[in-house]
Amino acid sequence: MPFVRYRFRDSDVWAKVDETGTLVTDRDGRVEIVYKPAPGAKTYRAASRNLTSPSGSPIDIAVGEAAPEKTEKPKAKPATAATPATAPADAIQVWTDGGAAPNPGPSAAGVVIVDGSNVIEISQFLGPGTNQTAELTAILIGLTKLEQKDRPVFVYSDSAYSIGLLSQNWKAKANVELVMKLRAVCAQFKQLAFVKVAGHAGIPLNERTDELVGEAIRRGH
Repeated sequence: MPFVRYRFRDSDVWAKVDETGTLVTDRDGRVEIVYKPAPGAKTYRAASRNLTSPSGSPIDIAVGEAAPEKTEKPKAKPATAATPATAPADAIQVWTDGGAAPNPGPSAAGVVIVDGSNVIEISQFLGPGTNQTAELTAILIGLTKLEQKDRPVFVYSDSAYSIGLLSQNWKAKANVELVMKLRAVCAQFKQLAFVKVAGHAGIPLNERTDELVGEAIRRGH
């Protein structure tokens, strides 16, 4: 089956296309991708709106089995072993995602805030923007919803760009005003941690934030 190289967030992937080179999507607008163009490569599903910069000619890849997907609605619970770090029991979890379709284009933010048994979901249309702007804005939306600044807060994101700017002191070359505003908000918290999670890896709350982004973009308001 033919696959074409695309850019997916921070990685190169190969996406399934038809004989005309058009992405083959399911009813939810997702496309089959692999991270390595090798026989038996495990396949994943990614939102077609997050695929950019197609390059090269289609190549045939004899893919292997599909990665398991979580189809049930995620329940409010602490981070599992599927994530790189687990928040303490008293921490507030802020799961975020942002995206534009196309990039740049109509953009949106998805946020899930978990505080014990209380869960808040936010699906917010942002208007014209880029993936990176939307990812940063999602974090800003999540943090500004928190009234308690003295409790541990764990922010989960699959955006290495956002986490680098906010926790590793990367120099902002774009979105400078937004980054400065976010850094000021972050400074208000007594204990704030950022956790990089793998996108589309079956982590329920990360998948849910991606769904919230898609819902807002489809609504368009």
